[in-house]
Amino acid sequence: MGYYDQDYQDQNRKKKGNRGGYFFASLVGVIIGALIVLFAIPKLAENNLLPYSIQPDDSTQNEATQNTNDNGTKNSTNVSVNVDTDVTKAVNKANDAVVGITNLQSSGFWADDENQEAGSGSGVIYKKAGNKAYVVTNNHVVEGASELEVTLSDGTKASAKLLGSDIWTDLAVLEINAKSVKKVAEFGDSDTLKLGEPVIAIGNPLGQAFSGSVTQGIVSGLNRAVPVDINSDGSEDWQSEVIQTDAAINPGNSGGALINLTGQVIGINSMKIAQEEVEGIGFSIPINSAIPVINDLEKKGKVDRPFMGLELQSVNEIPAYYQQEALKLPSKVKDGVAIKSVTPNSPADKAGLKELDVIVELDGQKVSDVVALRKHLYTEKKIGDTMKVKYYRDGKLKETTMKLGKESL
Repeated sequence: MGYYDQDYQDQNRKKKGNRGGYFFASLVGVIIGALIVLFAIPKLAENNLLPYSIQPDDSTQNEATQNTNDNGTKNSTNVSVNVDTDVTKAVNKANDAVVGITNLQSSGFWADDENQEAGSGSGVIYKKAGNKAYVVTNNHVVEGASELEVTLSDGTKASAKLLGSDIWTDLAVLEINAKSVKKVAEFGDSDTLKLGEPVIAIGNPLGQAFSGSVTQGIVSGLNRAVPVDINSDGSEDWQSEVIQTDAAINPGNSGGALINLTGQVIGINSMKIAQEEVEGIGFSIPINSAIPVINDLEKKGKVDRPFMGLELQSVNEIPAYYQQEALKLPSKVKDGVAIKSVTPNSPADKAGLKELDVIVELDGQKVSDVVALRKHLYTEKKIGDTMKVKYYRDGKLKETTMKLGKESL
């Protein structure tokens, strides 16, 4: 037992002696390290080689340089950084053509009640002719307005006249006095866009407080078909063909510009997916599909579309019992468009179509529901065109040709 005690004590004495040596060596090392740091840091700082976290605290570092005179006083010289990129050039070209739009509506029942702001959005000045200027925006921005007011990029406000709007494409055209208009947007070619191409959204998110806001992103998707419930009945009425982008589009951006890096407008911002779990999915109406609508709204106040003269319902919305008993469809037919009524002397009436017929093809293309029928009719046909229609009547497949007309209001 004494052996182990003695051995422990000897080892303990050795450790104490070693600790003294280690302490002395460590102390010398600390002193030498401190001297190195003392002499090295000023040199590193002078050459901006220090990490950001320990750079000298100089709040004017990016704004001014300081020189010391012979008498010890310091002179400050302002330094301006000229940042000029493709993005800034594009924004500078298009920014002043983007405006704010305020939707004013009556606040009460009496004629002398003041109009109150019911909503706001954005718009794009696309044309200036004489003493008039023209602004394109979204239909949902101006819907229900008693009065419309446009705010230019410099803050100037102008009363606007609604020339026309189109619920299907969600576009509208306004007219304002051109007196204060200094810049007009240039339209680009949305058909040449590529996936991943940089784009910039300009508009007034959340109203005039953030007017002229700029966000940048890329083209995330082309030729997207987004279902839209136009009459707010919970059912899909239309599919909008749009550009998808991750450039931030917020409430108030609607009707603003989506531009490319040359500053050309390639889309009219329209909507976004507003769900908690979704981020960075916004949509813009391609300018190439918008231009014909804009021209019609400016000149005629409406868009003339082909007219069939039918009241329709999708077969997939009709209970199976009525599909068999009322429509007399073969069991294999699950899709199509049922005719609920036919307008007398309409193109459909002249083509021989009747109530309870079920349309399944147009021009050789399958028609699964009302949305598909509208898309074919409104995007691929014109007034005066002929259209081949395949349909079921009493369980038998038939075919007719219809000459499309113009709806009379």
